[in-house]
Amino acid sequence: MVKLSLALTALCATSAAAFAPQQGTQAFRADVSLDMANGAKRKAALKILKKTAGAVGAVALATAAVPPAAMAAKKVAEVVEVVDNTKTIVTAGAAAVVAGGAVVALKGGSGKQDFLEADPYWDQSTVPVNVYKNKAPFTGKVVSTKRIVGPKATGETCHIVIDHKGDFPYWEGQSWGVIPPGVREKDGKPHAVRLYSIASSRYGDDMSGKTGSLCVRRATYWCPELKADDPAKKGICSNFICDTKPGDDMMMTGPAGKVMLLPEEDPSTDYIMVATGTGIAPYRGFIRRLFVENTPAGNAYKGEAWLFLGVANSDALLYDDEWQEVLQEYPDNFRLDYAISREQENKKGGKMYVQDKVEEYADEIFNKLDSGAHIYFCGLKGMMPGIQDMLAEVCKGKDIDYGEWLKGLKKNKQWHVEVY
Repeated sequence: MVKLSLALTALCATSAAAFAPQQGTQAFRADVSLDMANGAKRKAALKILKKTAGAVGAVALATAAVPPAAMAAKKVAEVVEVVDNTKTIVTAGAAAVVAGGAVVALKGGSGKQDFLEADPYWDQSTVPVNVYKNKAPFTGKVVSTKRIVGPKATGETCHIVIDHKGDFPYWEGQSWGVIPPGVREKDGKPHAVRLYSIASSRYGDDMSGKTGSLCVRRATYWCPELKADDPAKKGICSNFICDTKPGDDMMMTGPAGKVMLLPEEDPSTDYIMVATGTGIAPYRGFIRRLFVENTPAGNAYKGEAWLFLGVANSDALLYDDEWQEVLQEYPDNFRLDYAISREQENKKGGKMYVQDKVEEYADEIFNKLDSGAHIYFCGLKGMMPGIQDMLAEVCKGKDIDYGEWLKGLKKNKQWHVEVY
């Protein structure tokens, strides 16, 4: 089997942050080489290598979100093939690529994310649920906390990476509970647990299987009298999470839920993912599993994953750099549509909300659902009335009984909702 990985020399390692996505907070351990890689670039490079170097077999290229200039490695000219334990140098040009001041060399390595899979990988009978409970929570360690929205975003949203040492496994689509420190002022009892959708695949942002990520918006209350945020009414847990520093402890429960899991038995299944704000979290895990990581599910996937995200303005877009990269590499399997309410208009001239953007493709979406697609909704609970009203109106125009139509989707487990 052809095994290929990318390694950076000391000259190229300017900082761990250099390898993180522009809006992510992946904190890479010192011993994590580029074997833990960006699968989208790996798979794209496979096509280039097959053409330019005549490489045979499956090529696993590790790029780990190298800075954009280093993406010239896609045109790398030296390939190390490991076939039957024999290394063969296949040269199609220069021996190394110098990009952005970084020297990129090649070495043998696997770079697979397959060590946390069920057998077969799509079997959900062993999904972990509520392993850690309120009375006996797990203590995670914060690796990094980073603001991931622009200065004009409506509120602050952070991406938090948490080290669980491999002792807190979860699946894409599940949630973690977080118990903020301290006690409630009214009765002196511990704060209640808050659930947050996990924003990474089961392998974590560093793909080690030992970390997980959360996407959390800081909850604040603007007081019209004070003309400022009222600290007495801020969200206890969200502010705790967004204020964490590397090394801080976090008391956690879960993992919780099965409603948002991906059905993977049929690799041609279409996924329609609708989110508002931080409801994007579970879909990041989905997309990384399908397109970024070298997973059995991703390697088998032949369907279309369609992401709809609704936000207030462009500065509030979440993980856009990651979506654009996947879109570029997998235009036949990934689609992306934004509803930016303060910058776009719907067909009636009003603000463009996520239900309006979905409605633009109503015929296509209904056809996909009729063919077995799964549709997901995640975000503030206020999103659902508008979405359901829109779907009911579309059904009316198609002479479809909305109640029976929705009942059928739920019966077939094609309808997935997680709102808060």
